[in-house]
Amino acid sequence: MLRKLCVRNFAVISEVEFAPQPGLNVFTGETGAGKSVAISALGFALGARGSVSLIKDGAEQLEVCAEFDTQGLSPALLQKYAPDEKTLVLQRTLDHKGKSKASINRRAVAAGALAELGKELVDFHGQHEHQSLLQPDIQLQLLDQYASLQPLRTKTAAAYQQWRQAQERLEAAQMSEQEKARLLDLYSFQLGEIEKIRPQLGEDTELEQKLPQLKHAGRLLELAGQAYQNLYEDENSATALLGRAARHVREMAELDEHAASLAEALENAETLLSDACADLSAYQSDLHADPQTLDNMLARHEKLKRLKLKYGPELADVLQKEEELKKQIDNLQNSQLHEEELLRTEQKARAELDRLCQDLHAKRTAAAQKLSAQLVKEITPLGFKGLVFEIAVEMNEENPGPQGADEVTFLFSPNPGQAPRPLALAASGGELSRVMLGLKTVLAGSIPVMVFDEVDSGVGGRTAALVGEKLHAVAQGRQVLCVTHLASVAACADAFFHIEKSTDGKTTDVTLTPLNGKNIDLELARMLGAASEKDQTALLHAQEMRQRAHKA
Repeated sequence: MLRKLCVRNFAVISEVEFAPQPGLNVFTGETGAGKSVAISALGFALGARGSVSLIKDGAEQLEVCAEFDTQGLSPALLQKYAPDEKTLVLQRTLDHKGKSKASINRRAVAAGALAELGKELVDFHGQHEHQSLLQPDIQLQLLDQYASLQPLRTKTAAAYQQWRQAQERLEAAQMSEQEKARLLDLYSFQLGEIEKIRPQLGEDTELEQKLPQLKHAGRLLELAGQAYQNLYEDENSATALLGRAARHVREMAELDEHAASLAEALENAETLLSDACADLSAYQSDLHADPQTLDNMLARHEKLKRLKLKYGPELADVLQKEEELKKQIDNLQNSQLHEEELLRTEQKARAELDRLCQDLHAKRTAAAQKLSAQLVKEITPLGFKGLVFEIAVEMNEENPGPQGADEVTFLFSPNPGQAPRPLALAASGGELSRVMLGLKTVLAGSIPVMVFDEVDSGVGGRTAALVGEKLHAVAQGRQVLCVTHLASVAACADAFFHIEKSTDGKTTDVTLTPLNGKNIDLELARMLGAASEKDQTALLHAQEMRQRAHKA
């Protein structure tokens, strides 16, 4: 569970720290007070994308630190990120240059590691996420998530790509003779350009290393000659002077053994100098290149440069292009011979794709029945009578895609005697919110923390109280964080936090205050519309609401 969240310089928040409790934690406050900002900060700590616009004005960077216990985390992730530890401290910062840093228990990690942990630690429901239920691709994704079909979806996507590639090769073989002739001319011309120059891997680099030397050969020869003369040929050359000095020191060593090390050092210097003279002589010999050689190398370098510009960017790419052109020309010249083989390959790839699509369809159909039944069980107590919820899985075998060949539609009827229709046509905003609450409850599985940002949108009256009771029930054995504007939902809380925004005319800040006892009643009364703290009618109503909620 989430033990503590610390937020610094995030949007309008300067610094907020709070410790949510097990069970249902509610966050209340006026509209725009910053309740959703705190939830967004938790998402950022768990790898969500951040923006420099979120850094509070005047601050150098934002920082979020979330501390979780490791209970319930899978053994694989526990071993990967927190072996032998009972606490996970996830920290993330972002500066004005867009540079983000992340750490787990003070060890630097990529933001992806936080996201990987976040999938097992927290399930988020965004403020307007229930609207996404109207999208067919989201409905398909939710069904597949429930059925744990991601591995099969990955296989199907790979099979789809293989089939599409085989289909494209077959279509190329079946193109018109005129188009074949046009492409054959183009590919033959391109291949001819490369084969005429016959590039060798690495020769461009070798030329680039030699050309500066050849271009300045005259000056280099002059300098090398002067250096060789200074080192070797003059009577006052370095070699002669060093030789005389070495002889003197050797005589010193014969008279005083303490000078032996000096004599040895000068002998080593003589050897090194002799080697340097030999290398310098060899360097001079290598520089004697005729102008024609230089012209030829410059011309060669220019040809390779043009090839890289056209088929590169690197010479290795040019050589790869050469091999591809040979294969393309061969395919075109022998298209009739290849066509039957390509057709067999395409048919085999399509058969494998169809097999995987059938497997997906069967598993989705079975999962749709189970999910429908569980969802009806979850949301019927939320103010529905005669509710019908079905998930239609229809297979379009003629048009498979990377996710299979199924079209998934959530069908809904909130009233007895009314045929179920697509969710987008049959559900109001409040009904969508309750359906999403049920889905989140079913799909969350063993995730220890659930976050609901205004999941009660569009509901009120007795239905709002039922949603509050449902949230309280969902929170048993786990931790639920819920942002709400409804007193009947907030009344069901196990822990209560009030968020307030204040300004001095120049800066804006947010405070988060845990509430207990009478302060909870006062806040509930405010949410019920009390004009002041002295409104006894609203206060009594708030007290009764809390008592009923905790008896339910």
